Amino acid sequence: MKKSFLSHIAQTSDAPIGLEISHAKGPYFYTKDGKRYVDFISGIAVSSLGHGHPKVIEAIKEQVDKHLHVMVYGEFVQKPQVEFAELLIAQLPASLEQVYLVNSGTEAIEGALKLSKKHTGRSKFVSFKNSYHGDTHGALSVTGRDVYREPYLPLLPDVHFLDFNSFEELNIIDTSTAAVILEPIQGEGGIIPADKKWLQAVCDKCTEVGALLIFDEIQTGFMRTGSLFAFQQYDVTPDILCLAKAMGGGMPLGAFVSSSEIFKAMKFNPPLNHVTTFGGHPVSCAAAHANLKELLDGDYLNRALEIERTVKQKLVGDGIVEVRGKGAMLGLQLENWELTKAVVEDCLEKGILLGWTLHSNTLIRLAPPLIVTDTLLDEVLATILESVETNYAGM
Repeated sequence: MKKSFLSHIAQTSDAPIGLEISHAKGPYFYTKDGKRYVDFISGIAVSSLGHGHPKVIEAIKEQVDKHLHVMVYGEFVQKPQVEFAELLIAQLPASLEQVYLVNSGTEAIEGALKLSKKHTGRSKFVSFKNSYHGDTHGALSVTGRDVYREPYLPLLPDVHFLDFNSFEELNIIDTSTAAVILEPIQGEGGIIPADKKWLQAVCDKCTEVGALLIFDEIQTGFMRTGSLFAFQQYDVTPDILCLAKAMGGGMPLGAFVSSSEIFKAMKFNPPLNHVTTFGGHPVSCAAAHANLKELLDGDYLNRALEIERTVKQKLVGDGIVEVRGKGAMLGLQLENWELTKAVVEDCLEKGILLGWTLHSNTLIRLAPPLIVTDTLLDEVLATILESVETNYAGM
């Protein structure tokens, strides 16, 4: 199987993890050889209720028996789309009143960029250094990481990158700006939360010049940070909200959310401004509806905050610089690349999957599922801490 995987599945790196997955349940996934792993990054912030939550699976099975794809997004009235949209909009400020359902986070960003250009009649974008918004050309154009951008230059023109959390240069946001796009907590950039006063200043500047404010909550959304959406902790409401990852409960789904007034621009000149064949797939929407209902019915807001308190309390010691972030979206900063690599590899050998990339080479991303028990959380943290201490002592 692995030989065929390497031969026939196009690879994203020359060193894929290569675990052969048999099945997954709750906080665990299992490999063909019978080994069990704790998924401590939730499929990169996707499986917030763990793998195969029974209510999500039930909704998927029920919808599969009714119908799969029937028409491109936006033409037919489909109950799973409507029910999910109603529940989602009920949780949002009045200005975020309509949902445009797509396939993924990067498509949500693409749609938001197009919508902001169409609504304002402007073409300039302002983004921030070390941001990450996706890998398609538009999303990549507003991603503030040269390592991703440079191989594909030239990208969209008139994109300006400012320092995150810096009040300097905000005047670059002017009357030629279509939109400012940002993550309330930078993910790939190192789990860096936005400063509240700074974020409010950015919002005020957008209002002053008539630019739209786009929040990329693809990773921060759906209670990962201790509120349903991170913007709710900042007393700021974006003009366009981009969502994906945990929204589908493990099924592929993305969305951008805005006002009916702003969305008017997508209906004309020409109609069908952003056609998406599989956007809002009924099975994905049924899963998303069940997922959101469970998140709202349970005590997951407090659970995210409990996870944050426990992790920050227990991951302290030699070799650890800090733990930062909010809720269950956390970054463990270690002293050097060698230590980080050793800890990630050691923990994988011991059955714990952690998040780490060469582009954030001293940061381990921690995004446990919100259903993780106290006992399992304590066991994983003890293993991580032991690994840090052992490897640090050996350097």
